[in-house]
Amino acid sequence: MAGISGTEATEKKDDIAQKCTKDKLERPANDNLHMNESVDMNGGTDSPQSELSDDSPSTENSSQEEGERTADEEEKKVEINEKGDKKCDDQEVVLIQDTGFVVKLSIPGGEDFDLPVSSMELVQEIHQVLVDREETCHRTCFSLQLDNVALDNFSELKSIEGLKEGSVVKVVEEPYTIREARIHVRHIRDLLKSVDPADAYNGADCASLSFLNTVTGGDILDKKRNKPDSVDCTPPDYIMPNAKERPILPLHPGIKDLKGPSCIKVLTYSGWNPPPGNRKMHGDLLYLYVVTLEEKKYHITASTRGFYVNQSTDDEFNPKAAQQKFLSHSLIDLLIQVSPAFKRNFGILLKKRAQRHPFERVATPYQIYSWMAPPSEHTVDYIRAEDAFSTRLGYEEHIPGQTREWNEEIQTTQELPRKTLPDRLIRERAIFKVHSDFVGAATRGAMAVIDGNVMAINPGEEAKMQMFIWNNIFFSLGFDVRDHYKEFGGDAAAYSAPGNDLQGVKAYFNLDHEGLYTLGTVIIDYRGYRITAQSIIPGILEREQEQSVVYGSIDFGKTVVTNDKYQEILKKTASLLKIRPHKVVDEKGEEIELFTSLECKGIIGNDRRYYVLDLLRTSPPDVNFLPVGKEELSAIMGEHGFPREHRHRLACLRQELVEAFVEAKYVTFVRHAAINYQHLQLKRQGKTQTEVKPASTTPKAKLTNGHCDESKAHEEKEENEVTEEDKKLVEVLTNTDQAEQADQVAQILPGIDVKTLEEDTKDVVNKAARLVNSLSDTEFNITFNPDVYQAHVKHANPESETLRREKQIVKDAAEFLVVYQIPSLINDCMDHTSSPIDGSTLTEAMHTKGINMRYLGKVAEMLTKYPTLSYVYTISVGELITRAVKHLFKTYMQGVDMMSLSSAVSHFLNCFLGSYPTPHAQLTAEELQGKKARRKNIKKNKAAIFNMDNVEWVSETPKTMWKKIVEEVKDYFYFSLDCDSVDGAIEKYGLQRVSMMREVCRCCGIQILLREYNMESRNKQVFYEEDIVNIYPRVKHIHPKASDAYHFFTSGQAKIQQGLLKEGYDLISEALNLLNNVYGAMHPEVAACLRLMARLNYILGDYGEALSYQQRAVLMSERVQGLDHPNTITEYSHLALYCFANNQVSSSLRLMYRTRYLALLCHGEEHPEVALIDSNIGLILHAVEEYELSLRFLEHALQLNQKFHRKLSLKVAMSYHLVARTHSCRGDFRAALQTEKEAYAIYKQMLGEEHERTKESSDCLKHLTQQAVVFQKKMNEIYKGEKSITLPPLQIQTPSIVSVMETLNAINGIVFVQISPNDLDKIKQQMGQTPMDSKPIIIDKTNGSDKQDNKEKTTEENNTDNKENMPTDCTAPKCHGDVTDCTAPKCNGDVAEMKAKVMQQSPVIQTPEVVANGQ
Repeated sequence: MAGISGTEATEKKDDIAQKCTKDKLERPANDNLHMNESVDMNGGTDSPQSELSDDSPSTENSSQEEGERTADEEEKKVEINEKGDKKCDDQEVVLIQDTGFVVKLSIPGGEDFDLPVSSMELVQEIHQVLVDREETCHRTCFSLQLDNVALDNFSELKSIEGLKEGSVVKVVEEPYTIREARIHVRHIRDLLKSVDPADAYNGADCASLSFLNTVTGGDILDKKRNKPDSVDCTPPDYIMPNAKERPILPLHPGIKDLKGPSCIKVLTYSGWNPPPGNRKMHGDLLYLYVVTLEEKKYHITASTRGFYVNQSTDDEFNPKAAQQKFLSHSLIDLLIQVSPAFKRNFGILLKKRAQRHPFERVATPYQIYSWMAPPSEHTVDYIRAEDAFSTRLGYEEHIPGQTREWNEEIQTTQELPRKTLPDRLIRERAIFKVHSDFVGAATRGAMAVIDGNVMAINPGEEAKMQMFIWNNIFFSLGFDVRDHYKEFGGDAAAYSAPGNDLQGVKAYFNLDHEGLYTLGTVIIDYRGYRITAQSIIPGILEREQEQSVVYGSIDFGKTVVTNDKYQEILKKTASLLKIRPHKVVDEKGEEIELFTSLECKGIIGNDRRYYVLDLLRTSPPDVNFLPVGKEELSAIMGEHGFPREHRHRLACLRQELVEAFVEAKYVTFVRHAAINYQHLQLKRQGKTQTEVKPASTTPKAKLTNGHCDESKAHEEKEENEVTEEDKKLVEVLTNTDQAEQADQVAQILPGIDVKTLEEDTKDVVNKAARLVNSLSDTEFNITFNPDVYQAHVKHANPESETLRREKQIVKDAAEFLVVYQIPSLINDCMDHTSSPIDGSTLTEAMHTKGINMRYLGKVAEMLTKYPTLSYVYTISVGELITRAVKHLFKTYMQGVDMMSLSSAVSHFLNCFLGSYPTPHAQLTAEELQGKKARRKNIKKNKAAIFNMDNVEWVSETPKTMWKKIVEEVKDYFYFSLDCDSVDGAIEKYGLQRVSMMREVCRCCGIQILLREYNMESRNKQVFYEEDIVNIYPRVKHIHPKASDAYHFFTSGQAKIQQGLLKEGYDLISEALNLLNNVYGAMHPEVAACLRLMARLNYILGDYGEALSYQQRAVLMSERVQGLDHPNTITEYSHLALYCFANNQVSSSLRLMYRTRYLALLCHGEEHPEVALIDSNIGLILHAVEEYELSLRFLEHALQLNQKFHRKLSLKVAMSYHLVARTHSCRGDFRAALQTEKEAYAIYKQMLGEEHERTKESSDCLKHLTQQAVVFQKKMNEIYKGEKSITLPPLQIQTPSIVSVMETLNAINGIVFVQISPNDLDKIKQQMGQTPMDSKPIIIDKTNGSDKQDNKEKTTEENNTDNKENMPTDCTAPKCHGDVTDCTAPKCNGDVAEMKAKVMQQSPVIQTPEVVANGQ
């Protein structure tokens, strides 16, 4: 029904979760997790992230994954495990019966209308539709009645007697209470500012920006599907190839049109509140004061019956009704009667609000901040003012009567049942909802702490040691308190520890082990400070720490305690996290067995729950950055320059690396054991043995200079592959039950001598275990002791062989990172499976491989050897500089006086980005003197951290700043920057200022004014204090997962890979439903799923549906990831392709121009993605016969492809071919001939003369030669002055849309597979869609992950139907990509045969990294 793809059941989930947990939450069920309209008595909403806000989606956008599906299609929704198999367990098969029907809603004083609903929905959701509809949006206090019986808001429709198809549900106005009156006033205020982007720029109420509809000039789905007569194709100058300017204003287009009209001057609570006792008895609830646009003043009474004008003035209280009292149930109705200007402007506002897509209005789960903002009008808003200075201190959310018990909510949702699919959906929805609310509250609290708005719980202590409690959240600062981290690196360790702790919390949270609890944890970086926000363990504040801790150590190993229950729980988690149980000795000499690192503490709360905290060393230590002797590491690591000194001793490996390392070792172990065992058996049986190659202990990622050798790569891949049989054999060999073992081996390898079996097995397993340094000689056991190489830990047997092996495994893992994972990352960039676009995507790619960012210098150093990866090298150096600047900004900002913040930040940016050598800080001499004088007095003050006047920043210059940056990069990342100014960096490393500004603003949380900055100016400074609009927080937290949706998604991808499109489509649709159920309407993973649904619809020829899904994907990506996030760029390019397929050429071009602009902003033109964008733009311009413009883009794409792909790449050949085609269309046959020859030469060398592509290119050459000769003859005749000259009809045919579509599909990595019309109709019918004309099925070969990878491996089958539509100068390309053989079997209708044609897609839904607003 109403709502955006599956918003149904979201509130229901919260409600049921509430009912399940109400006895634990000790508060009214309806007021905890979901009541989205509830407003506390101080006029503030309970939670800004509450459900779908007042402006939740409307009915017209309900999509096919809603309740529209017929009952027979709502088949069994079956649990699917990771391998995509159905779980046969009866408990796991869940039937969700969901039928749709239509009810009629009767509105008082309005027209009745029909509303399609679903039996699974709650009555509350019909409420939400009414609050969102244009005709009823001003109503809040009403009930829904069927046959004069009021319906319960929180009951499902199917449980209501008598509700059926065609039932009439009446909307009945109810009497107000004070609470309902306040909700109504708040709702009216929100309605009046519903189209104002101010909240999005201010980072408030989870509002964020989207400009898609501005870019396309309205909703693309509303446009007519036919081709317009004239297409405006002119690209703006700044996106033309080789344009030098990089303007910033186009990032936020059409800002002036965003604001709605002003409807009223003042709407506020009157100073006559609250009503005196005698008026309360007349039904007065509260008084309002209104000033209309006509400058008329009114005092209004809110009574139980509605709103009316009273006779009070500013000076005299007279609550009696005025002669014309205009009594109205809705305040809007009253204002319409008293102010004609309000009536007119409110109508315009509603129209404007209705034009916005629902996805532009729904709140996001986490706040997204814009790094640029236009000059804002700060208008009078008394309700906003009251919110800021009421008893809430501007922040606290009250559930009536108390603040939220965050810890209880977080732990209770974890305890919800999880046996069946509906149970898990309810649980995951509740976990996600509480978590996103907690992150929002923690962020506001942290800002309040740093802004000085919260009192410390230990106010007498020095500021750095102060701790804070606000809204039941505990806040601590990232400083070394009481020399806690003295041995580990002091403040540097204290700053790093929360990040490590968060990684530990993430690891235990993802295990989701019953009976073990972690704290809600959020890290906020704001104004140079790091604040850790945690939920509070019940009872922890009443006890001393020594009494609380029952497991672990609080004094670095002097005393260590343990507890049987903890040992039992942690033993299970240790094996899953690859942590080795180990014994340590305390100062009394007692041995204690631990299943975590020594620092980890177990505390039993007053709620009898078992909590683990201080998880900062959950992962093994990184010996490459620890003070170990050089002799400890291998010679290879010595050559790489390890070990290196680091600022602190808390350096740990990432969990992703641990998993990759264990997997690599296991593959080696299995191969070695299986090969040796079979080899032994052959020997015993007397057969001639073949030479057995011992498996290498660590797979090496070989890099050739510039690109991978494919055949070698394929051989290596085969060598490292392990068959299922090998795995089975090794499992059997490590089985301890000998009788069972003999039977199983006999089944796998018949004819085995059972007598020698035991001896052989021991020998084989022993050798394989020794080879991989297994901790056990009888089985594969690679686990990590997190306490090795820790000076403060006393091990039980320091000289034992076991400890030596434990140390060796940790060294091997650190070596694996440098010797294998970094080259593997570079290989991925080489073959374009990974293609970073900016610092954030490079960080993500490194983290996915398990590479910590402290290795970035090493990565950059290794990239210097590969010229085709110059763009990755540039991004790496840019990220090194950005991170160094972030470190400097942190210390620079600490202690800057609040009065000087904007001056300090603008001065910092001038020193970093400006070419003006002597920027001056905007402070007067008196201010500076005053500061120095105050500073002397302040030194005695204990709260110095917040009001200390740090004036050192005033003396900073560009020269000193860049010297610090170079030193920081050298000191932290071990990389030598060869520059001493911003100009040097730009010249040497190909960086661009606008990208550096974007990265630094994003990572330091600086919001600057939206205007053009002349950063090259050497005569005056670039930034002034007015340019610094705001400083916003950077937030890191865990990302709860939707486990079932993930399984459905990966299973759907597996089905698509096998060519089973219908099953794949169904599973992906189901995944989308589940994601909507868990995350609500807005989430990065929902956006990724929408993108795949769009691509599937495109593949199946339903271009309209593809456009609809992709439009939502773009809107969502802009809202939840950012306007200029790399994923948003990808989404825009996909949407442009689908617009073109729908004949919306003008929109398609505008979208491609936007794509190119965003890409230029992120990294400039030197990037392979820009080559792809330019090829797309060139082809679309070619289609509309703009050949001159087309040629400029295509020639630029050719240059880039030559730079980033090897000379004999089929991508380069394709570029030559496209340029030739454009030249021929212009009539320049000589140039066409020249470029087509280049293409032919590559095809001939790569594919051979007999290949279809080479023959096509040859035919094209003959045709062009013939045309060129005819043309030249006639030109010669003209020169000779011969008479009766008629130019021959040159065969220049305008390109058809079909031919351009084919070429677009080829370059974007989409493959046509011909399927007969009958079979296509069958697929369509199976999917419940209408039969269509014969269309080729397209298989998407781009990577399904967040980056469009465009591996050079795409093939296109002969498409005979469309051949006649291709231009006669040369046929559209049939094959594209660096493959050795481009022929592919034809699929004559059998879908199963498509297996051979479909490349595996990697899952879109990746485990999100712990980064703010990350995915």
